[in-house]
Amino acid sequence: MTTAFDPIDLAGTKLANRIAMAPMTRSRASAAGVPTETMATYYAQRASAGLIITEGVQPSVVGQGYPNTPGLHAEEHVQGWRGVTDAVHAEGGRIYAQVMHAGRIGHPSLLPGELIPVGPSAVAAQGQIFTGTGMHDFVTPKELTEEEIHQTIADFATAARNAIDAGFDGVELHGANGYLIQQFLSTNANLRTDGWGGSVEGRIRFAVEVVKAVAEAIGAHRTALRISPAGTYNDIAEDSHREVYTALVDAIEPLGLSYLHIAEGPDRELTLKIRERFSGTLVLNPFTGQRPTDHSDLHLVESGVADVLAFGALFLANPDLPDRLATSGPYNTPDPSSFYGGDTRGYTDYPALSA
Repeated sequence: MTTAFDPIDLAGTKLANRIAMAPMTRSRASAAGVPTETMATYYAQRASAGLIITEGVQPSVVGQGYPNTPGLHAEEHVQGWRGVTDAVHAEGGRIYAQVMHAGRIGHPSLLPGELIPVGPSAVAAQGQIFTGTGMHDFVTPKELTEEEIHQTIADFATAARNAIDAGFDGVELHGANGYLIQQFLSTNANLRTDGWGGSVEGRIRFAVEVVKAVAEAIGAHRTALRISPAGTYNDIAEDSHREVYTALVDAIEPLGLSYLHIAEGPDRELTLKIRERFSGTLVLNPFTGQRPTDHSDLHLVESGVADVLAFGALFLANPDLPDRLATSGPYNTPDPSSFYGGDTRGYTDYPALSA
């Protein structure tokens, strides 16, 4: 029987176990989006994960959605990330960069000059976003033109090349949680009637083209995609989500991607359908309601529902999480007040069991 503590070959990248650190925004980069030495310490502390997936990294200036998030669109970003990847590899870990364009989830105060957030359509998300000056309502984004869509796809590919130059083992494209790729998949953020919207084929087109461009740039064996079918985070609605996601999976299946990562909602039946249709490695961040994913979910690997399990909040507070999962705890409790921004408190000071 396969367990979460067994190794796995991820399209040529060998992982020591099947426990992944899920991407989590921490807002500890410099104001210019450059990763810091403290970030290198944070990720290296968690190198016992079979795979680390970084926080969302913007592929362009206009792709930034939150303060102090890191980028991958300038040489200084590449140099900063190289310090992180070197630190993780020195501890025997493997690390993928999650490339995330926030789309309409952002605010002009986070962007230089006259830039405003962009999206598939000029439809504002309901709700507010945290900025350097507090909470603000989401603004109506600029609708991307055909030319700008192609440029955005190229930005993803360039960021992926920069990630490999920075020493990452691969790239995960963030197609979940209401950011740009999922905005194109949705029926409330994407009101287009051209080839980038409307039909199921139109709505999956942007995601498919981004995946193809990145796979061509760095190799499909180093390219992954994260999705959150029927996820409502950041004011997303997806009519006929089963049809949309089965069509999306069918379109990317022949490419031979490194893995597909599902941030699962309550629709386990769809997860199982995707599992049947996708022949590659399936990473699952399972739906657990209000509790964090923990040792009680390891059976999902044993039963074959997933090949790798992704853990979020528990990995934030437990740098040695694989050891703790093996003994069913105990676990450090995450401190929500230190999740976003700040110093080393609630970031690199959580103790390991050996301490």
